[in-house]
Amino acid sequence: MKRIIICILFLASAHPSFAQSNFYKFSIGGGVGVTQSFTEVRKHSFGFAGYGTLDYLFTPFISLGMEAQQGEINGGDYHTSWRNREFVNSFRSLNFNGKISLGAILDDRYNGPSDLLKGIYIGTGIGAIQNRVLYSTGLDPQDRNYAVIREVHTKDIYFPFNLGINIHFADGEGFYRYILNFNYQGNITLGEGLDGYDDSRTTFKSGTPDVYTFFSVGVKYNFGTIGLSRKTWRKY
Repeated sequence: MKRIIICILFLASAHPSFAQSNFYKFSIGGGVGVTQSFTEVRKHSFGFAGYGTLDYLFTPFISLGMEAQQGEINGGDYHTSWRNREFVNSFRSLNFNGKISLGAILDDRYNGPSDLLKGIYIGTGIGAIQNRVLYSTGLDPQDRNYAVIREVHTKDIYFPFNLGINIHFADGEGFYRYILNFNYQGNITLGEGLDGYDDSRTTFKSGTPDVYTFFSVGVKYNFGTIGLSRKTWRKY
């Protein structure tokens, strides 16, 4: 009898390690944020953009999805910048990306407030960006208070790198259906179309890829079919 009681107590204490939780496999979301340019134009100005996402969740902490962005990327000041440069890029982009959260490697049990750390994630992917750039080519010779403006349309491949956190909120049934998201994204392009200026190595010896960052705040809604996770990340 003593051995039976000991076995029962052992199994009861080990139960959380083997518990499982249900989760929704799809997530849709959107938000707004601030862009900043990092190109050969020396003044790295800010712009505004919005985004929308659709993700498939393999587990609550591993996802594959796509993200669309639209907004502005700005830089320079034709009054003060080198070669009187300034640009406004009204861009659209679409990327496919994967993300993995700390919850994929932390312990399986629900730990209350400490579970916030499980929502921290990193990710990367590949995408395409369409640029419509208005840029200055110099001061107007007839009125030095104004710049000569040109327009160019380009397309580039780019690589997004994400660092962020998902803060989950449960619905009435205990499922984590609602998410508040904070994300910082760095985007490296393969071309020179982000600012309109061709500063490739064929033109300038110091030509480097154009980069922009995007800090955003958004919300997500989980829905669809139900998956089963071995991690007990739900409250109940």
